[in-house]
Amino acid sequence: MLDEAGSPRLGRRRPGGLGPAQPALPRAGPGGAVKRQAGEHTLGKRETGERRREPAVVVPIALTACFLAAVAVLALAVGRYSVPLDHVVQILTAQLAPVPVQASGTEQNVVLLVRVPRVLLALLVGGGLAIGGAALQAIFRNPLVSPEIIGVSAGASFGGALALLLGLGPLLLVGGSFMCGLLALGTLFLITSGRAGTPMLMIVLGGVVTGSFFSALVALVTYIADPNTTLPAIVFWLLGSVSTATFAKVAVALIPVLGGAAVLVALRWRINVLSLGDEDAVALGVRPRPLRWVVLVAVALIVAGAVAVSGAVSWVGLVIPHLARMWVGPDHRVLLPVSFLLGGSYIVLVDTIARTATAGEIPLGVLTALIGAPVFFLLLRRNREKVWDSA
Repeated sequence: MLDEAGSPRLGRRRPGGLGPAQPALPRAGPGGAVKRQAGEHTLGKRETGERRREPAVVVPIALTACFLAAVAVLALAVGRYSVPLDHVVQILTAQLAPVPVQASGTEQNVVLLVRVPRVLLALLVGGGLAIGGAALQAIFRNPLVSPEIIGVSAGASFGGALALLLGLGPLLLVGGSFMCGLLALGTLFLITSGRAGTPMLMIVLGGVVTGSFFSALVALVTYIADPNTTLPAIVFWLLGSVSTATFAKVAVALIPVLGGAAVLVALRWRINVLSLGDEDAVALGVRPRPLRWVVLVAVALIVAGAVAVSGAVSWVGLVIPHLARMWVGPDHRVLLPVSFLLGGSYIVLVDTIARTATAGEIPLGVLTALIGAPVFFLLLRRNREKVWDSA
């Protein structure tokens, strides 16, 4: 039997030309109703699958964003000078639309000039460290990797401490933190490269070596620093705090943190592929080594911006990705944004506790370590198999 072109019509191929030929279906009238029904059925299944996937991506991100908004409003209201929640909402709304404000001038100054930059800075620091930790755990395929364990924070801390010792400005402070953080991360990458599927022990030991070396350099800087002028600033900065937050510091951290986070979110599909292993990534058309370096540079930029304005804040990049992964799974399309929002909420909440729990403000890095270490231990005890299998 010949078709209109005169060639043998032995069968009908699947849509897209893939797969073996199938027996031709009889035409149902001049309009080809059978073909239209088959196409509509395939399109309907595809649209149904996309609709099923959309809530799994959007809903967790929306819920985490709502939680962050609630924590931020609470942080703006709570403090030694408390402000009613309705006044906080009025003050914030008045910045966007002309609405009457019942809050006093003092309340407006406290909220807008003191607490808003502090909340924004805590959000950037916590979100940046959390999304950086999630990305590092994916590319190293190791659930114990974080900016602290692999030595990036120690390297960035040395760069910042050296900049403070030399009296450099905030831009050079970020630049020094970035370069030293990248140097530390590159050192670890060289230690762990050279073999496929680097064992966890090599990564941990390489991080210990790198972190110890840069921590020794930080100790040397503090020893050299003038005890009357430079040393107090360095020590206070290394303990971690956002108490000196200003809109200028927010602007300093905004570009590196959001820039690096945007790169990671843009590479979320490739990070998913890279987390499967180098061989599978190559088979799927992804070059592991250049992609890994892009992710490492983005994480170093994030850590540099966070450390430059807040000092060393530990355990955020290790604990928060685990919490997010237990909730939304290992899909980095959802895991990366949820980690950023959850990490920001965590640091905003911890900073609120730090400035309200005692008469003297507790350093942020101390509280995150006191909370993060036991929480991570409990997570490993209760979800050991789930954490390691999904990482």
